[in-house]
Parts: sequence; structure tokens; C-alpha cells
Amino acid sequence: MAASTQAATPEGMPTDLATVPRAVLEADPHAVLARHRAAVPCIRTDDGAVMVLRARDVQALVTDPRTRQVETEFARLRGITAGPLFEFFRQTVLLSNGEVHRRRRAPIARTFAFQVVASLRPRIRDLAEALLAEHQPRGRMDLLADYAAPLPARAIALILGLPARDVPDFTAWVYAMSRALTSAWTPAEYPEADEAARRLLGYVEDLVAERRRAPRDDLISALLPSIDEDDPEAAAEARMQIVSLIVAGSDTTRAALAIQTGLLLAHRSQWEAVCRDEGLIPGAVAEALRFEPAVGSFPRFALSDIPLDGAVLPAGALLSLSTLSAMRDPALYADPDVFDIRRTDHPRWHMVFGGGVHRCLGEALARIELEEGLRALTRRLPDLRPDRPLTVRGSAAIRRVDELPVSWPGGEGSAEAERSAPARAGWPM
Repeated sequence: MAASTQAATPEGMPTDLATVPRAVLEADPHAVLARHRAAVPCIRTDDGAVMVLRARDVQALVTDPRTRQVETEFARLRGITAGPLFEFFRQTVLLSNGEVHRRRRAPIARTFAFQVVASLRPRIRDLAEALLAEHQPRGRMDLLADYAAPLPARAIALILGLPARDVPDFTAWVYAMSRALTSAWTPAEYPEADEAARRLLGYVEDLVAERRRAPRDDLISALLPSIDEDDPEAAAEARMQIVSLIVAGSDTTRAALAIQTGLLLAHRSQWEAVCRDEGLIPGAVAEALRFEPAVGSFPRFALSDIPLDGAVLPAGALLSLSTLSAMRDPALYADPDVFDIRRTDHPRWHMVFGGGVHRCLGEALARIELEEGLRALTRRLPDLRPDRPLTVRGSAAIRRVDELPVSWPGGEGSAEAERSAPARAGWPM
């Protein structure tokens, strides 16, 4: 049951917030968030964060000057105070503000301009088609590991000029690091995450040194002028933005691609509609991002007390702006618990990508990867079937997806082939 913490602002407004154990949220996040959202604008989680639940508040607070992006507070809350993983939190563009944020973001922003990213669509389509061509004869794959993970990783490798052979290594480091950005983080995971951060930082240092010796037509080479090797701290910060691109470009889109496919396969008529009409693909992507987002919340830091519908977000609080809750808010969406790829009430700016100066730099790239990833699946594998239901875990920050085995008729590893295997038992192997 929810406990209560008591406090008061100087104005005397109550700040007592229901405290909900993170384990309760993790067990059934949509039900728990819906119940509290109907009664209160925010709750406190037992790890100390204040979770904002309603759509209008989430939309407003993401750009409210009384808040700022978290910096190292999130790491310190989890006991991370030194080491390579802490340096990621300290130096990444993802967790910075003001002039520091502008300095870190500017060199990479031009590469992710809409027109530049849009020109990559044919190449990303080719990556998706090639991945499916590799697996199609088998008749079975783990959609998460075999398709959803390598597609965005190969795309970011293409942009940065990373060798394809490096993709398995750097994605393993990314997945280990990014666990520190999930709501399910445990201290026991720290050693692996810190070691992964060390390896990824070393990998990027080697790449930058290699490009200095032999520049190429890629983003790392383009960023070389911004990496001042005569200033070790500035050079480390500039290299960290390359690390940030690898992390951001490899993980959340992986989960989102698996989630959108699992949702469509669970709503078979809508999957079949997309297979018949590719014009439904953008709507299907947008609805999957709303219905079961890969990013469940954005962190913010309260700079002052913020009144909120009778409650108060206290100054100094670590805020969790819950997209998971806001995108199921009936005040914003009709029938929010219904998955509908033809939905017409999406806001102009999709909430899952954040807002203001911190709106996701890779939004256009992520949309292209999700759209082309879905297009290739519906073209090549219209008879795709899940071998188990989609499972998404996590109530905030980056969410995790369990493996998603799928199969289709005709392949050597398909369920259909396995059912007919006894008839071939006497064949020579």
C-alpha cells in the first residue's frame, strides 16, 4: 500500500505525496499509473523521484523554466559517483543544460538535420531488407536480437563510419551501460555497466585517433575540428558526444521496433491492414510509440517549488515526467487504452521525443528506422506470427523488452517445418 511523506512549502501548501514502491509500479505500470492519475497529479516513488502523471503537466514541465534537465543527480541517486559510467553522466549532451548543452549539441546537430537524415532512408531500407533476407530462409528468428537490435545499430554505424564487424561489440557495451538509465537498475549491475562504459570510451578514443591519421567521409571525421587534443578535458567531453550518439542510436529504437511489431501482431487485423496499405505505416509507428513507449519518462530537476493541482513539486526534487502515464491520459486521447493505428488525435509533436531544447536529436532518424523496419517486415513476412506474447518491462526511463521469437510459414526453422519433421525422420542428415 502507498505510504505518505509529509512536508510543507513556505506558502503552506501541502507537499505530502503518496509514495508508491517501484516494485509495485514495475508489476503493473499502466494500471497503477491510471489509478493514481485519476486522483492526484503526481506521486513519489520509493527511490526518491517525484513522478508527474498527467499529460498537460508533462507537456508543460518539459520546457518550464522552473525545471532543468538533470545532470549528475540521477547518477548520484543510484550511488554512482566516480568512474567511467559517472563520466558519461557528467559529460553527455543528454544530461546537460544552458551553454554547456548548446556547446555539446551544436557540432552533431547539423548531421541530424531533417534533410540530411531523410536522404538516408533508402540506405536504411536496404539495411532492413538485407537483415530479413539473411533470416528469411530459416522461418524463425528472435525479432529483438536478430532484427530490432542490429537495424538501428547498423544505421548508427553507417552514419559514424564504424566497421560493421564492430556492431556486436559496441551494442553489447551500450546495452550494459543503458541499464543504469532504466527504472529496474540495481547496484549489482554497476560493475558490468562501469566496465562497459570504460570499453566504449576506449573504443571511441581509438576511432578518433584513427580518423586523425586517415580522415574519411563520416561523422567522426567531421567532428575532428571540435576535438581539441591540447585541452584534455575538452577533448574528453567532445569524444563523449560520440559515445552519446552510439548509446542513443542503438538502444531505444531497438526496443521501439520490437514493441511496435509485437503490438501489431497482437492486433492481427491492424497488422494485416498495414500489410495491405503501406500508407498506414506512419500512423502505426506513432500509435505504437504512444501505446507502449520505449522511453517511459524524462528526468527533470525542480529549481523551485512548483504548485500542481493542490500538490507541490518541491524544490530540489528529481522529477520523472511520465510519458507512460501521460500518453494514456483520457484528457488528451480518446479511448487511450485502445491501440488504434488510425488514431487522429496525436498531438503535432509526439510526446515520446520530449520537448524544448532537449527534444530528441535523433527523432527523424528513429522514425525512418521504425517505418522502414516495419515496411520490410510487412513486405517480406506478411504471415509473420509471434511464438509468445510481447512483454515490456519498466515503469520509467528506458524500458526493456523480453526476447520476441517469431516464425513464418515455409522456412526451415518455422513452426510449420517443425510440425512436418517426423515425416522426414528417415532422411539422411
